[in-house]
Amino acid sequence: MSSSAVGAKIPARLAEFLADLEALGDRSERIEALIGIAKRYRPVPPEVATPPYDELHKVPACESQAYVWALPQDDGTLRFHFAVLNPQGISAMAMAVILDENLSGAPVAEVAAVPSDIVYTIFGRELSMGKSMGLMAMVTMVRAAAERAAAARS
Repeated sequence: MSSSAVGAKIPARLAEFLADLEALGDRSERIEALIGIAKRYRPVPPEVATPPYDELHKVPACESQAYVWALPQDDGTLRFHFAVLNPQGISAMAMAVILDENLSGAPVAEVAAVPSDIVYTIFGRELSMGKSMGLMAMVTMVRAAAERAAAARS
């Protein structure tokens, strides 16, 4: 796990996912697993948002033109939805699935503690600078939504 993720109380589902990913034998297995995850991507449902999407939800610096929505739930958690407009944006789609499956419904204080550089833990350091920046911006937007939700509750 990245140095900034060490000691951070991240959601249990995400910690379990990272442990499973780390257990994969080699880089090609990890790539195949991430491609499989990307295949589970589903666009934001129309009851949440329809194109053209509001620029407030656009992930800055994301080459795949990703968007993020964080919907408050009755229990004080958030449900995350994503749109990835580039059909070739496999890593952005994988990140959207990972963030949704592992952070939706998690305590907002824990979501707010997820470090942006967790991207390197998931994808490795072989990604291009542009791709890494976009994926980290996705995490930053999710984290910022959780920070706002946590502040609103206190």
